[in-house]
Amino acid sequence: MILISTRDRIVERADTLFYEGGFEATSFADIAEAVGISRGNFYHHFRTKDDILDAVIDRRLERTRGMLEGWQGEGANPRERILSFINMLIANRTKIMAFGCPVGTLCSELAKLDHAAHARATDILGLFRDWLTAQFRTLGAGDRSEPLALHLLSWSQGVAVMAAAFRDEAFIGNEVAGMEAWLVSLTENSFKTKEH
Repeated sequence: MILISTRDRIVERADTLFYEGGFEATSFADIAEAVGISRGNFYHHFRTKDDILDAVIDRRLERTRGMLEGWQGEGANPRERILSFINMLIANRTKIMAFGCPVGTLCSELAKLDHAAHARATDILGLFRDWLTAQFRTLGAGDRSEPLALHLLSWSQGVAVMAAAFRDEAFIGNEVAGMEAWLVSLTENSFKTKEH
């Protein structure tokens, strides 16, 4: 059994609470109660809520890098790797319908608050953009690689927003099928496939 530190438990629970309830609505007391520690012990690890937010963003950046590396290693070719990104909507559909995309919702909230951490949170979306750009480039999209990556990323974010609004699982499935068909059409018709 792996024991995790109190600090890591605080960050893990804060991450969940920020996602499910929002950063601004989550208090120190909420996090301390979720972790099961006193406020004094809590302050030993974090002085401000912004310090916790920084740690949560670090955690999300690290987990996103790990997920992208996993997809890179598992996918036999760039099209399969892009499909891993698209199918993330299916794998996480229950939470997406309940709370939206964890990255998109945090970026939106921090933008509304004009919070200093907004740019760092947006770096998570940047990881997806850059990774997708590399996949499209390998497929032979050339100068179209980044626009295609941004199109797919914005499509997935839009699906997450609509899924949270309407709580419609069939909608997610239909949109994922549409993304998959779009990808197949691109790779078969729009540019020469260079699958490595």
